[in-house]
Amino acid sequence: MTSVEPLVPRSHGPAAAPSLACLGPPRLLAGLDQAARLDRVAHLTVHGSLPDLRPAELVDLAENISLRGRGGAGFPFARKLRAVLAAARRRTDGRTAVVVNGSEGEPSCLKDTALLLHAPHLVLDGAQLVARALRAETVRVGVTRRDVEASVGAAIAERGPVRPPLSVTRLPERFVTGESSALTRGLDEGPALPAGRGVRTSERGLGGLPTLFSNTETFAQLAVAARLGALGYRETGLPDEPGTALLTVAGQHVVETPTGVPLPYVLELCGLGHGQGVLLGGYHGRWLRPYDARRALVSRASLSALGATLGAGAVLPLPEGTCPVGETVRVAHWLAGESAGQCGPCVLGLPSLARALAGAADGGGTAALEAVRRRADAVDRRGACAHPDGTAGFVRSALDVLDDDFRLHAHGSGCGRPVLGTLGLPEDTGGGDGARPGPADPAEPARLVVNWTLCQGHGLCAGVAPGTIRLDADGYPARAAAPVPEHLRRQAQRAVRRCPALALRLEG
Repeated sequence: MTSVEPLVPRSHGPAAAPSLACLGPPRLLAGLDQAARLDRVAHLTVHGSLPDLRPAELVDLAENISLRGRGGAGFPFARKLRAVLAAARRRTDGRTAVVVNGSEGEPSCLKDTALLLHAPHLVLDGAQLVARALRAETVRVGVTRRDVEASVGAAIAERGPVRPPLSVTRLPERFVTGESSALTRGLDEGPALPAGRGVRTSERGLGGLPTLFSNTETFAQLAVAARLGALGYRETGLPDEPGTALLTVAGQHVVETPTGVPLPYVLELCGLGHGQGVLLGGYHGRWLRPYDARRALVSRASLSALGATLGAGAVLPLPEGTCPVGETVRVAHWLAGESAGQCGPCVLGLPSLARALAGAADGGGTAALEAVRRRADAVDRRGACAHPDGTAGFVRSALDVLDDDFRLHAHGSGCGRPVLGTLGLPEDTGGGDGARPGPADPAEPARLVVNWTLCQGHGLCAGVAPGTIRLDADGYPARAAAPVPEHLRRQAQRAVRRCPALALRLEG
């Protein structure tokens, strides 16, 4: 890591204005210091043409560079490839599909958005490389932002007719949309909700076909490795974790760094320090104490030894001026509201956990803190997807790492600091990224409309938007369309996002 090449900051729309920086030998983001977006010609000029690899060669490449999924779970990519190949062999027609997860429902992450806005062809290269090796019949890209959909759509048009065909689909912007079964169901024009534990897309995914499902950055890394070869790729980073990683720092800066770089250096590059601690991996991630953050490396092994995880590459330092307890409570309430509404641990357990956490923070005493841990334990491994587990892990980690502050609050003295909202949530942005409704036209009042063919009477909408929605005696919305006053618009937007059946829409 002998050089630091800062790139020109690029806007990601009104909701986020991240900057991009490249540490060490340029890889994924090469050329973005000269162009805001690499079109097809610029992409080929910078990266060159993409080789074709046979299935065995692709598996060997993924194995030799120790490629793992970059969406959070870190699953070995070679094992995914083998699983899809084995499932395809068991089918008489051998059909498969490839899905790129570009949904990025994690509010603290922008790295996949940065790739799809600025270097979409690198992602499409990786997806097509896999699709050709698997002889897949389609490549689908799932996104949630309108600007990302436009960028990927333009990139697909620039490539012209290709086999297998490429397409992009915009799905509801929710935390759980990126779960593999939820995204594939959404692409199949069903509800973008998790299908339940034990559903493997490698066995039965898009259209019922064995599906190679992976994160945006994973495909981009594969496209880079295919051009460099395993030895060339391994020249950067650690021997057992070669290559680079994309990080989103403080929800604003997208940074590419070789693995093994000290975490404090990355924070310093972005003009930040470790503050009261650093949350790694996003809102399903884990906290690091300041002492541990000072000695951490950008490495799965290093972070795991410190009790944290790289996850989806989110790095969130907590500045000194904000209340860590209040920040944690805000995120816990938001995570509870992002439930898919399909199982008790989510619908009942997570709101109960958030309420218990708020009660402990409001002077509930030692017994209240113990009750929070019991509620966190109660939802573990019981949900239809990993959302309850991730939320419980986030809360437990906060109790452990920020223990002094939680004790102060539980015993009534508090820390005396305001809650600045440093841990950003979608509501904080005002919904200006193009994926959520913007300001209403004063000449045309907004309306919250119910699609009766989808509504299942969950009744969650009335809890989220009580000022707009009233339920009838059977638990269904009493009106098919309700006017939304401007001061209740954000409340109505949340109701749309959180409807488990996707039966609500905001018009006007």
